Amino acid sequence: MPTPRTEGSPRGEAGRTYLGWRHAVLLPHPGPAPRRPAPDDTRTLSEEWIAGQRDSEAQTNRPLHIALVGLTLFAVLFLLLWSQRILPAALAVGGVFACAAIAAPVGFALVQSRQVIAQRLARAEERLAAEREERERALRERQRDHARRHTEWQAASRAYEAQPHWYGVTVPTGREAVVVVGGTDVGWSALLTTVGVSRLRSGGDLTVVDLTGRSVARELVRLARRCAVAPRRWVLPADLPRMTLGTNLDAGQRARVLSAVAAASGSAEDVDADETLLLRLLEVLGPDAGIAELIGGLRALCTPEGDAAEDDPALVRLSADQRTRVRRRCADTPGVWERAWELERRLSPFETVGTRAEDGTYAQIKIISTDRASGEVAARMYGTYTVAALSELLEDGPREGPTAAAARRPRPRPERTRTVVVCGAESLPEGEVDQVLRAAAEGGVEVVLMFRTPSPAALARFSDPACLPVVMRQRGGAADTVERAAASVPGVSGHGGTSAPGGNGRVEPGAPDPGGRAAGPGPGTARRGAGGLTVHRLTEVIGEAVGATVTEPDPDPEAEAEADDRFFASPHTESGAMIRNAASGIAPLDLVRHVRSATAWGRATAQAEEIDAPARAGAEGEGASRPIGLDAGSLRRLPYTAALVLGDDGPVLTDTNPGILSLSTATLATVEDSRTTGHGAVAASDGEGHTSAPGRRTDGARPRRTLPDPPPGGRGSAPVPAGAPDGAEVPDRVPPNLGPPPERLDWRV
Repeated sequence: MPTPRTEGSPRGEAGRTYLGWRHAVLLPHPGPAPRRPAPDDTRTLSEEWIAGQRDSEAQTNRPLHIALVGLTLFAVLFLLLWSQRILPAALAVGGVFACAAIAAPVGFALVQSRQVIAQRLARAEERLAAEREERERALRERQRDHARRHTEWQAASRAYEAQPHWYGVTVPTGREAVVVVGGTDVGWSALLTTVGVSRLRSGGDLTVVDLTGRSVARELVRLARRCAVAPRRWVLPADLPRMTLGTNLDAGQRARVLSAVAAASGSAEDVDADETLLLRLLEVLGPDAGIAELIGGLRALCTPEGDAAEDDPALVRLSADQRTRVRRRCADTPGVWERAWELERRLSPFETVGTRAEDGTYAQIKIISTDRASGEVAARMYGTYTVAALSELLEDGPREGPTAAAARRPRPRPERTRTVVVCGAESLPEGEVDQVLRAAAEGGVEVVLMFRTPSPAALARFSDPACLPVVMRQRGGAADTVERAAASVPGVSGHGGTSAPGGNGRVEPGAPDPGGRAAGPGPGTARRGAGGLTVHRLTEVIGEAVGATVTEPDPDPEAEAEADDRFFASPHTESGAMIRNAASGIAPLDLVRHVRSATAWGRATAQAEEIDAPARAGAEGEGASRPIGLDAGSLRRLPYTAALVLGDDGPVLTDTNPGILSLSTATLATVEDSRTTGHGAVAASDGEGHTSAPGRRTDGARPRRTLPDPPPGGRGSAPVPAGAPDGAEVPDRVPPNLGPPPERLDWRV
């Protein structure tokens, strides 16, 4: 049985208790890849423009060309006239020189005009070359920017594709108990197996008290055996002789436990008188007297003093001297005869407790369940005995006086995390619920109480800051009571109220039908429910696929045992590992493999894995989830494995299916862990979990840090030591890694 945890023993990351997984997409889709910049069209001097320039020049210089031609003709004329002896030589030569003198500036003007045109064309070529060079430089800049943006896009795309979609939901620090209200056998089997995964991973203690009679711990047993951990099981009342629970307590503790059992099956008004009577019997018979001896003492009080009753098997256990001392010690008890008779009747089912007890070796996983044929009254009595005895064991600190029972108690194991799960806690008296919560808080033990119906003992814990309320699928009118209780939880009223599509038990377009299947979208259907809560399609499919197969009794128990032996060749597993009563811890990847192969949850999830395929760009969550609220109608239509965890930050829709751990998109990290990893700023998530995370990337489904640019002229500031005050300097660079590299971490951690 769990032992108290010493004060101040910290609970590490591996000691966290998982309640399930939530679907969230923290990194949005990066969109399409950036387009590569294309070069502009090359601009050159066109032949038309050059021809136009030359035509303009020709038109401008046409008069000069005409004048030059005219002067040339005049000079030729003068020479012809001189050759024909019409003009004298002096006059002809003078005329030629006159024409040449006039033609010289005209020709110079024409040459100068040609040079101007050539310079204009050259300047145009230079301008175009400069523009071309500028365009090429801008193109190279755009290409470098494109390469940088494309690299960032590739990193964001890889991060989006590699990021987890299912994040762990754990019990927050400071919460000492979890109170689950509602649910079915299928949902409880999933939740119990998920809690068992937490304890198997950390090597901690797990005690399960199953009062449902429905074998909700079957998948947990299969998983534990596949992990080479043999759970110790007791099915009451058949295994009462083998169970030592409650037999190693001192006299005061045993009297309180047995009086609580008597009160559970009758009236609680006489519990103090019953406890006093039992204490007096233990004073006479000794603190180690069994329940059979106590029943003999009660029978002695109902038997006349002169009657030896040698044929009475109960009285034979006591000697004549013991019977005499019992009558003398209890003689002044008012109504002792009637009280002894009633106590004997109520304690007689426990007469054989511990008579054929097993060895007292430590067992990591212990399961105490009631038989399927037991009724509600039997479940209440056996549950009260078990929980009351556990409460006494969980109380911190040794009792007064070194009794033999105290000496037999196991030593505290401060390095282990201890969890007690009570399935069907509505069968317990309210006082026993208070007692186990108080004892667990003092002993540092975590308690998970599962109530089928919203009993007052469960609803009273919704406002307790030390308890974490969890709501699962409701039945009938209980949903209205739970709705009001959930609305009063701090942090829930500010998350969208309690209205949602299809509330008040009516099925509207776009809301799922009572069977859990979503109807087609209709006009006015909200995208999300209260506080942005949505139910993933995988959550609806797995619960329906598994159904009652995880809790139905096997028609051939021997065949089931042979099937276990086929996988676990005693005393070794198929991998050669020795099956033992405890394990120091199971590696996460090994645990994933065992969940997938050994449990019905893992096998069903593996078959439906394609439902969890990543969404396309701009289509995140479309068709894969439906909105849900906190109204009574939505609580009735919750999938079997869905649970609303009502924490300080508002309600979180959680899938308790342990098979999700086997998905490639699942991680043991929580959403808060992912948001606080690295130096980059991470935007707050909306209801769907979409965030903007600059400076962050994920690799292998685990967020990792990216180093910022170093400050100019330095190598970065020193790292902030653990426990540094607020406002301390944050390191700009990670310090150099000195020494050998650390062991490679598992991406699921």
